[in-house]
Amino acid sequence: MLRRLYDWTMAQASAPHALWVLAFVAFIESSVFPIPPDVLMIPMVLAAPRRAWLIALVATVSSVLGGMLGYGIGYFFYDTIGQPILEAMGKAEAMEAFNGKFNDVGFWAVLIAGMTPFPYKVITIMSGWTAMPLGTFIVTSIVARALRFFLVAGLLRAFGAPIRDFIDRYLGLVFTAFVALLLGGFLLVKYL
Repeated sequence: MLRRLYDWTMAQASAPHALWVLAFVAFIESSVFPIPPDVLMIPMVLAAPRRAWLIALVATVSSVLGGMLGYGIGYFFYDTIGQPILEAMGKAEAMEAFNGKFNDVGFWAVLIAGMTPFPYKVITIMSGWTAMPLGTFIVTSIVARALRFFLVAGLLRAFGAPIRDFIDRYLGLVFTAFVALLLGGFLLVKYL
């Protein structure tokens, strides 16, 4: 089934309505869909490099809006089902402690998930579940998703098809290394 979804997504890249399909895929990927929008975005930018920034913008806006849906799923699912179950089990206090810890680092969690191969949908739902401040979630999502999609679009626009293999193989690793260096730098400054 996953292969059929992937093949369908790839086939949409050359369709006349590809931007709408990209918007839809980026939206639902942020909360439930297993295929990342990059799969659709990469062939679209390669086919029309002059539209790279528009394609990245559509992916960014749609992904953030979809992330807000994921946030809503986490927020409302927890309140209606999760919390009563935890209270019945006597675990409500443990969940409150977890929520506080997650929200203390929530900015970083959303930033990392939005830029790296870690499934963004997990963090969008968890952000709602822990009641992370919505403003923090939205701003961080915009920054993370824009960095990711505009960097991919820029690389493809500048270097064309030869950079595609690099993006497919190493971009997630590069983003992960960047975030690790950034966090390491903050820790170094804090403790020196």
